[in-house]
Amino acid sequence: MWLLLTGFLWSAYTSTTLAGVEAATSTGAPCIPSFPDQDGWYGGDGAYSIRLDPRRTLWLFGDTFASTEEGKQNRVDMDVIMGTTLAISMCSPEGKFNIQYFLKKKAGKFVSSFGEHEWLWPQDPFIVEQAAPLGHGISKILFIPLLVVEAKPRAGGPLQFGIIGHRFARINDFKGQDPNQWTVAYIDLTPAIPDQIQSFATTSVVYGQYVYFYPLLGISGNMLARIPLEKIDQPTSAIEYLAKDGAWEKGLNPRDARIVLDAAVSELSVRYHEDRRKWVAVYVALTKTGNRLLYRESDRLEGPWSPPAPLITNIPEMDPKSSQYDRNTICYAGKEHSEFSKGALLITTYVCNSLEDIRDRMSFIRKNLWLYRPVVNVVPY
Repeated sequence: MWLLLTGFLWSAYTSTTLAGVEAATSTGAPCIPSFPDQDGWYGGDGAYSIRLDPRRTLWLFGDTFASTEEGKQNRVDMDVIMGTTLAISMCSPEGKFNIQYFLKKKAGKFVSSFGEHEWLWPQDPFIVEQAAPLGHGISKILFIPLLVVEAKPRAGGPLQFGIIGHRFARINDFKGQDPNQWTVAYIDLTPAIPDQIQSFATTSVVYGQYVYFYPLLGISGNMLARIPLEKIDQPTSAIEYLAKDGAWEKGLNPRDARIVLDAAVSELSVRYHEDRRKWVAVYVALTKTGNRLLYRESDRLEGPWSPPAPLITNIPEMDPKSSQYDRNTICYAGKEHSEFSKGALLITTYVCNSLEDIRDRMSFIRKNLWLYRPVVNVVPY
């Protein structure tokens, strides 16, 4: 049932378009992400990323295929980790991308990195600077938003799950090599999030004195919410939303909220590009089960946003003429990874999944390792 998230999330082996990559890294050799099968990891979706320090980037994946056997050629009878898995990447001075997956085990079985007794999907992480105790400078605190998922095996259609809660994972010290050894405290946002909001931290932006989010409000689109940095540890009473009249109001009122992006996706990125002095949103289109990777620009987080323009006009996995095409495939989770983007080129990923029943050991997704993993694209912008 884990893969049935695709109908909700709509937003191959890694393929990369390398045209013009040299221009993407004017200050050094190119470092292009890739996601090989290693360390027991055999594919996952999500692929949110955040730079932890000048050397390390953290990657977060949703439900993940895993095996203790190296060199697997398919996923038949392979385990699935329901929840979140983590990896850390670094770039060598020569520009080589290196990634290590950190799969967590308990009693000899693979388990999610977050949630002992909960099914938690990752959203867009962010880092907040806070004054250290006793006046010892500034501390950087890592926050990882999480969706709480409930299985609904008796539900009709492909969506056999429901979103029942929202969390922040708060990590004070993320210097350790193994992220599964970091100490995690959980903050429950659920009481403050109305049921109409299916996904709160679709993307996260720390700007000025606030952290901004673009909650998904069903097919209507994405609204805009924010939390003051000084209240991030007690967020439930501090959330504000942008109302239809342009004012910031306390709480979250879906009926009064302004739809700032009609993308209506539960995964995207919004990042600032200093060279253009523009905010750039990247996401996969909802139309035709996710066949285009789009971007939009704005001078302000509140918008107005430019009309959507294509970064990829026809995602290969959605092209009936492609050898990778399957009628049950959908694509989503489009986003930019600004840690690697340079100049006029964006480093982006999307993920393609299957609506087939994952319990079928010979399903398309289990037979084909190239499906259900981040697809990396270097695209001109």
